[in-house]
Amino acid sequence: MSGGLVALLDDIATLAKATASSIDDVASSAVKVSAKAVGVVIDDTAVTPQYVSGLSPKRELPIIGKIAKASLINKLVVILPVALLLTWFAPQVLPFLLIAGGAYLCFEGGEKVLEALHWLPEHEDSAEGTAPQSAEDLEKSIVSSASRTDLILSSEIMLVSMDGLNAESMSMRVAILIAVAFFMTFFVYGIVAVLVRMDDFGLRLAKGATHPDDNHPGPADNIGRGIVRVMPKIFNAIGVVGTVAMLWVGGHLVIENLAKVGVGVFHNVVSTIEHALASGGGFLGWLVETACAAVFGIVLGSLITGVVVGVSLLFRRGRGH
Repeated sequence: MSGGLVALLDDIATLAKATASSIDDVASSAVKVSAKAVGVVIDDTAVTPQYVSGLSPKRELPIIGKIAKASLINKLVVILPVALLLTWFAPQVLPFLLIAGGAYLCFEGGEKVLEALHWLPEHEDSAEGTAPQSAEDLEKSIVSSASRTDLILSSEIMLVSMDGLNAESMSMRVAILIAVAFFMTFFVYGIVAVLVRMDDFGLRLAKGATHPDDNHPGPADNIGRGIVRVMPKIFNAIGVVGTVAMLWVGGHLVIENLAKVGVGVFHNVVSTIEHALASGGGFLGWLVETACAAVFGIVLGSLITGVVVGVSLLFRRGRGH
């Protein structure tokens, strides 16, 4: 009897170790494949605070919570099943989806660069036909717009992550992608929640710690004012880093997946440059490859932006006649 109990406990311990090992494998794999989607993640972090800009501070966190919930639904209910079905029944489609996704990232990054350089025509915004919105309708509109943008960005995150799981079993792939969905959502919107509240925290700190003599503010008051001053610069820096990361990741996706479908000319050029400038590989090799991918991304993104703007102008002129 005691021998059977010991054997049972031993089996339970073995099962627990195997389960813990599997969870650890899933977690480490999720972090590893998530790193490949860094460009999309940074851009998502940079874009989301814009949706709550100008709103009441009391409504910022609830709206971000609704956007995060919509993002998780996008990843788990919409994107993951479609991606898995394509993997099962049409795996040859995945490189083309990654090319399209990479091209979209290049387009987004290229458009931002051209806008910053003022090389794009000004948008003609029309106020006709717009009516005042209630606070509830405005929040619904914000969440709806943010969730549509998130659907594209989340698709990129999941597809890029899936691209690094070719050697995994299907069950492990599903577990890792579910972990990626939760990790990325909480990571991105957790950072966004902290960022959008930092300026309010700075204001409260400054007001709550103001010295009676305004000429001699206290240390906490200086910290609060410093936070308020630096937050716009932090958002600008996040935007710049996000744009660069989008161009790098987008260019890399297009180059690598074009090679997989038989168009290896760009991959060969990058490899030649990498070997010429960093024959030893390592960090320098990665840096050269990244720079080449970013240059390719901005060229491709600028070309796509030019085509989109040109078609848009022609469409407007056609409607004008």
